Amino acid sequence: MPLYNRLKEFRVRLGVNQQEMGRLVGVSRQTISQIERGDYSPSVTLALKLARRCGVTVEDIFIYEEDDMHA
Repeated sequence: MPLYNRLKEFRVRLGVNQQEMGRLVGVSRQTISQIERGDYSPSVTLALKLARRCGVTVEDIFIYEEDDMHA
């Protein structure tokens, strides 16, 4: 799935590490790491929590690029 993200950028701006970000939104450090690497797509609820904590919109963090063949 072509879902890209800028979570690490916003997390660093917030001044927290992966462990702290996970605690803020109720997930593990490993989950934050997997999201940042693009290995895990968060639920809508988690995406909303992350965006709210970062003070931005979900669309600011997550970028979905559709496959041109299906557009």
